[in-house]
Amino acid sequence: MDRLVVLTFSLLLGLAPLLAFGQKLEEDIIKTSAGDLKITFIGHASLMFTFGDKIIHVDPVTDEGNYKQLPQADLILITHDHYDHLDSEALKILKKDSTMIVGPANCQSKAPDLKVMKNGDRLNLLGLDVEAVPAYNLVHKRPDGQPFHPRGTGNGYVITFGDKRVYVAGDTENIPEMKNLQNIDIAFLPMNLPYTMTPEMVAEAARWIKPKVLYPYHYGDTDTSRLVNLLKNTPEIEVRIRRMK
Repeated sequence: MDRLVVLTFSLLLGLAPLLAFGQKLEEDIIKTSAGDLKITFIGHASLMFTFGDKIIHVDPVTDEGNYKQLPQADLILITHDHYDHLDSEALKILKKDSTMIVGPANCQSKAPDLKVMKNGDRLNLLGLDVEAVPAYNLVHKRPDGQPFHPRGTGNGYVITFGDKRVYVAGDTENIPEMKNLQNIDIAFLPMNLPYTMTPEMVAEAARWIKPKVLYPYHYGDTDTSRLVNLLKNTPEIEVRIRRMK
């Protein structure tokens, strides 16, 4: 049967998988007090949250997914201006007239309609409580001594969906500010060198944050089993590995 016919038939049944370059995207469902939160793992740092009738994209990049096959956004959250997190083409594809695009000030040149959030800002966006938190390097630096991600130029986000708080860390190390995060149910922590964290750093951050579910993401060629092993004696944190290289 023709692939288009199969896909159309599946859509009619409500069973069609989301595809990225012909590969089925992984999805998880999280129960909240206000209904299901569906997490779609697109790749690297690109995520999609579906909550009720809202579609929230995080760091959409066309190298990671076929955004023409994905729903357009009600809200787009951008963590910082690096090419693997901010892609003007993806924004064009996902943007509707009503779409709100949010990120730090250094993203404005590539996203002219951007609503700026800086570290510490907290806003109600489309009925969701969204807090911008610091994301930066302390240890890993460029040859000239500058950190890959200087303090104050990037955001992580804590998004509240019903009674669940989701932390998307952006590109960061295990910085002291993570110790102040409270009641985090789900955490996405980056794990690749030299730009973000080692598995040991992620494990330490997870012990500070104490999420119920931890997703390492943006992990490149890092061996994710190292993280699983580091947290094997911390049963209160469930480590879930998804395709987020």
